[in-house]
Amino acid sequence: MPVHVVDHPIAQDALAALRRSTTDAREFRRNAARLTTTLAVEATRTLRTRNAEVETPLGQASARLVHGEIVIVPILRAGLSMLDPLLSLLPSARVGYIGLQRDERTAVASSYYRKLPKQVADARVLLVDPMLATGGSAINALDLLKGVGATETALLCMVATAEGLSAVEAKHPRTAIYTAAVDPILNGQKFIVPGLGDFGDRLYGTD
Repeated sequence: MPVHVVDHPIAQDALAALRRSTTDAREFRRNAARLTTTLAVEATRTLRTRNAEVETPLGQASARLVHGEIVIVPILRAGLSMLDPLLSLLPSARVGYIGLQRDERTAVASSYYRKLPKQVADARVLLVDPMLATGGSAINALDLLKGVGATETALLCMVATAEGLSAVEAKHPRTAIYTAAVDPILNGQKFIVPGLGDFGDRLYGTD
């Protein structure tokens, strides 16, 4: 599946605020929500719909309604920042959670928590995690989702690297990826450069 780099002006304006080192936690959260909303609009363009008729104050109108199961799965903890904006657009979506922790020495992610809806085989699954660095966490999460039957998956992230994108595409070529930026390198600690720092710490004010 292709990689979609979302260059919408609102997405890029929000990303600039997230990157800025002087952005405080309040503004960081607000712009994370703005960026997530813009990514979500792009990622849901191909949702299934069904035709319907709705009654307006002046008569009937033909309409198209979102149809089919949707599951949103944030990777804890940073992915939680993307959940509420997605639910505001998709209020009937079900939600699952995957907890992954990265070993700071090896940069390898391991799973410590998983809570998913019982049936995901026929659902459109939106996996969300703000930063796609090495791709290890995304691959781990997609492996878990595939293991419980998910067949239609998309990954939404705010900043990615070419290395991470290549890794995910190699293991999960049918997963569509949506990001606002592809940054050039990872540093020695496997942080994205220039990136935007530690997303979770900046979001929760724990830096």
